[in-house]
Amino acid sequence: MKRDGATPSPWQEGIEDYTPRESGFPAKTFDVIIAGGGITGVTTALLLQQMGLSCVIAEAQGLCFGTTGGTTAHLNTFFDTTYDQVASDFGESGAQLLHTAAREALDLIKSNIAHYKIDCQFEEKDGYVYAQGAKQTDKLDKLFQGSVTAEAEIAYTKSIPVPVPFDKAVVYHGQAQFHPTRYVMALAKAFEDAGGVILQQCRVESHAGTDTLEVVTTKGTLRGRYLVFATHIPQGVNLLHFRCAPYRSYAMAVTLADDAYPDGLAYDLYEPYHYYRTQEVNGRKYLIAGGEDHKTAHVTNTEQCFTQLDSYLRKYFNVAHIDYKWSSQFFEPTDGLAYIGQLPGNGENVFVATGFSGNGMTYSHIAAITLTGLIAKGVSPYEDLFRPGRVKPVAGFAAFVKENADVVKEFVGKRLKKEKLTELAELAPGEGRVVSYEGESVGLYKDESGKIYAVNPVCTHVKCLVDWNNSEKTWDCPCHGARYSITGEVLTGPARHDLDVIHLDELGED
Repeated sequence: MKRDGATPSPWQEGIEDYTPRESGFPAKTFDVIIAGGGITGVTTALLLQQMGLSCVIAEAQGLCFGTTGGTTAHLNTFFDTTYDQVASDFGESGAQLLHTAAREALDLIKSNIAHYKIDCQFEEKDGYVYAQGAKQTDKLDKLFQGSVTAEAEIAYTKSIPVPVPFDKAVVYHGQAQFHPTRYVMALAKAFEDAGGVILQQCRVESHAGTDTLEVVTTKGTLRGRYLVFATHIPQGVNLLHFRCAPYRSYAMAVTLADDAYPDGLAYDLYEPYHYYRTQEVNGRKYLIAGGEDHKTAHVTNTEQCFTQLDSYLRKYFNVAHIDYKWSSQFFEPTDGLAYIGQLPGNGENVFVATGFSGNGMTYSHIAAITLTGLIAKGVSPYEDLFRPGRVKPVAGFAAFVKENADVVKEFVGKRLKKEKLTELAELAPGEGRVVSYEGESVGLYKDESGKIYAVNPVCTHVKCLVDWNNSEKTWDCPCHGARYSITGEVLTGPARHDLDVIHLDELGED
């Protein structure tokens, strides 16, 4: 199964690219068109199809190509934005409603697994959060009290499942883990069994209309009553691009020499935090650990992030071998909660699900439940909490300003940076770099055989300059998270169009 980067995840092992049953392009008018074939899009499509609405999934690449194929697959009823923060910004009732949504999301996952008899190594586990030092302990106590207020199943504990020293810890009961791509591929089959249609290599490019939408894709024009963007971040240019900041997180699946794999999910309170769990894949057990998050394209030597994570793991675990290392992208909302509902600036029949932070597996099903309610029934109990058009200046204004200040800095600073064309000759095999040639920026990459690829490094979204990601071998945009292959192909939105290819003979090269 293909993924949006050079580093493979364990969720790709033994999983073939999905082959839809129908190969032709449909002429019918659907009730719902869903852009995106990750866990959010497929789950939403299946729920809507079960409600009697005809649905089509338009996926730009293949199912699970994006973050679903690069998750660490923690299933939590707690979030990166802690319940005490949610209560402060959205009220105690908001925190309680968020917890209710999380519990309903995990119940839906369990119900799907049981109903469709999905073999995806689902296991219920306790989740532990631990503090090191006085500052973290104070944060943990606030987290605990906020969770109690939200009616989460939480308690203090004297032990944690990882061999890391700590001062204080809490345990959330009723958490879980699973194999995400096995789960999604099974849901996709169930969706087609129910009459749904899946189109792959079918990128949504634009949409227009009122009662009936015309959705232009790279394969043709789809027609439907509703459109859902389940693409991690909506395509095109939208207000939500200025309310969500793109980040990358790093993960490893390692074999332990002493077989001391943790029985549970564990998280520390550093920023960025580290997280751990155990997973068996094809009969082999792994410790899966992650962390080292940073804003997309704000670190060029991303390989160093893996080195730092490796070093941190070896302080506490007897690592025998690193079997997998990979990174993935998520979007951080300015006020801490996801944006699920009507897409601002569009008609009432265009919806979106984005801003999942590091909790995409749980939020995917919260989104599916919320969107199904809004589309099939016209109402959802979670509608107001996750409304994309909400304005929360107290909770989100400062973060909003900070994110956009960084956008301006990256755009202006890199546009003015000058380098000599001699850097073309200095590229090492496997290296990429933005250089300047006669006042124009050029993105260059040299593959392992010495072949040079050149692209115009101006992102096709809102004209920021992309930067090279040396571990994933991609061109990443620091402004809104668009990512491109070495040949300029769009890997992840919000960009709709590829980078322009520059032919090297135009630069005076042979």
